[in-house]
Amino acid sequence: MSFVHLHCHSEYSLLDGANRIDDLIKRAQHYEMPALAITDHGNMHAAWDFQEKARKAGVKPIMGMEAYVAPGDRRTRGRPGPGQKPYYHLVLLARDLVGYKNLVKLSSLGYTEGFYTKPRIDRELLAKYSEGLIVSSACLAGEVAGHLMDDRMDAAREAAAWYAELFKDRYYLEVQAHTSEGQAKLNAKILSLGDELGLPVIATNDAHFLKHEDHDAHDVLLCIGLGKDRNDRDRMKYDDGLYFKPANEIRPFFPGREDLLTNTLAIAESVDVQFAKKYYVPSFPLPPGVETENEYLVRLATDGAKVRYGDPLPAHVQERLDYELGVITKTGYAGYFLITADFIKAARDRGIPVGPGRGSAAGSLVAYATRITDVCPLEFDLLFERFLNPERISMPDVDVDFCFERRGEVIEYVRQKYGKDSVGQIVTFGTLKSRAAVKDVGRTLGFTPSETDALAKLIPNAPNFSLTVKEAIVQVPEVKAFYQNEPRYKQLLDFAISLEGLSRHTGVHAAGVVIAPGPLDEFVPICTQASKGAGGSDDERVIVTQYDMTSLEKAG
Repeated sequence: MSFVHLHCHSEYSLLDGANRIDDLIKRAQHYEMPALAITDHGNMHAAWDFQEKARKAGVKPIMGMEAYVAPGDRRTRGRPGPGQKPYYHLVLLARDLVGYKNLVKLSSLGYTEGFYTKPRIDRELLAKYSEGLIVSSACLAGEVAGHLMDDRMDAAREAAAWYAELFKDRYYLEVQAHTSEGQAKLNAKILSLGDELGLPVIATNDAHFLKHEDHDAHDVLLCIGLGKDRNDRDRMKYDDGLYFKPANEIRPFFPGREDLLTNTLAIAESVDVQFAKKYYVPSFPLPPGVETENEYLVRLATDGAKVRYGDPLPAHVQERLDYELGVITKTGYAGYFLITADFIKAARDRGIPVGPGRGSAAGSLVAYATRITDVCPLEFDLLFERFLNPERISMPDVDVDFCFERRGEVIEYVRQKYGKDSVGQIVTFGTLKSRAAVKDVGRTLGFTPSETDALAKLIPNAPNFSLTVKEAIVQVPEVKAFYQNEPRYKQLLDFAISLEGLSRHTGVHAAGVVIAPGPLDEFVPICTQASKGAGGSDDERVIVTQYDMTSLEKAG
């Protein structure tokens, strides 16, 4: 019998998970697992990329999240009372498209309403967005597990019964196949509670790294995240069993309970999330007396062309204008032009410097007529088809340059016009690049800053020539000598090789802004980030999409 991992962390459980998406999918294929879930801590950063890659590989993707659930109201800030925990873990999986949308909503609200050290939700939100979700009780940090470990049997029963009632036939108790302290004792109590309440149980592995031999590298990653020295005896540690196990290594933990594995297959079988390929374009607010965006764009473009070329328009200008407007209105992108022209006009009206236009948009006469660009495409014989081709329709792409000191005012204008909840910036991920990996790993292993700085500087890192740690060991004689002759440095470099390229932290894209045709969290998951580039104070938290720009475009 096979088995499906339903509790699994990718590198987007930042500095806690060390699994790259591609590696997880290949591992699931290798073990002939029909499906795979990704359940990162409080976020869905990996979800879109994961589901796309998994489908191509023939592995059914299960999009999920290990949520942080506040014991009381999510909006309450401050330290919990005596004996209370600040949050509990809970695994949420999207069963269908409704479940995916509710997962998006819950993840987003965790940041926008419940953020206090972690993005937290609560029972109120779970009750409101329960449809289409499959739920399991999570790890040692789960609510049911916490009560059982503290011998609060009535509280454990109450929690399990509440979830089982809310998620009827979609709630599972969870036992885990590893040897963390207290895990075996907890597993026995959970199996007993499952029998008592008639609740199904699933086996999971809480996989944070790929293979057993990756444990030490993951331990270093954990130290980087915690800011701890690896020799610190009091720091948090994971046991070496939290790797991506095959079914034959899960089964011995639960002799005689094959149902714990087959239940994972049944859950995977019930999951079906399909996405329609479409673009979600916001509407432009039309002035009184204008009924459609197409009508308004034709009017603006015609009036603007007359300003540029004179009235009446020369025949060749009229012909090109008619052709372009025909393509734009037919493809449904009139609103895109109106929105773009409007925020560029707003910038100019405020005296904010705006560039003349770059790239393929300069080939559009409509863009020139509406002052999106300031380069005449007819004078320079530029092709409209490079910008918007009726034979191969894709979203138009206008590159706009604003003065970097005042672009925050343009973003704020857009927020005010389309609604703060409909406008967001785009997340980026800082990764452990070669030099950073060397410094971060060295710090946890007790190297001095001068030692790691000296080693890091030996690794080329120029715009036109940079090397990975592995390449530097081969190509840079000084690094090679450290690796071959100094055991301390060899250990540091080996860990740096293992961890290089993993996502380290989130940031805000310098130029990307998203405008949705409604609240952004009805389309994609969002989070919050402190940002200086949003026209506010240093500590202002701005809305940022959880998907990066590539996934956003694919998500429409």
